[in-house]
Amino acid sequence: MDTAWPPASVEAIEEISEGISVLTYKPLNVDEILRSVGDDRAGATAAFIGTTRNSFKGKIVTRLDYQAYSKLAIKTMSGIIRSAHEKYSDSAHKTAESPVMSIIHCAVHHRLGTVPVGEPSIVIAVSSPHRKEAFHACEYILEEVKLKAQIWKREFYEGEREEDAEWKANVS
Repeated sequence: MDTAWPPASVEAIEEISEGISVLTYKPLNVDEILRSVGDDRAGATAAFIGTTRNSFKGKIVTRLDYQAYSKLAIKTMSGIIRSAHEKYSDSAHKTAESPVMSIIHCAVHHRLGTVPVGEPSIVIAVSSPHRKEAFHACEYILEEVKLKAQIWKREFYEGEREEDAEWKANVS
């Protein structure tokens, strides 16, 4: 009996009250992602755009391929957004009379499939009333996604056989 298993690396979106997590094969639209976290209460929007670079450890990179265990990776990414909201509560600016939200919205978009040199593979955007929380939350989300999300990459180098490219954790 031939059982066809559904592919694990599929597009996925999860919206939660704190933000949105997206895995997609489509090119990432940075302006659209930045607009998605916009809010009149925000005095700051911090963003990180990770692109495929053209070299790594002296080798010429021709492209990156990404795959994910999407069902789990999207939940992990949303959990990281929730954690960022908890971690970066704006206690320095809160008073009993004037509670202030720290992080207003977060967006994490990660590419799947082939990402050519120069194109974004991940975009993270965070809006907040204050820049410090936005910057810190953006960096925290990036490091946690790289550490915990079930996403793998494969680097292809000029002059090397494609079959020699290895899948590795998405940490560099």
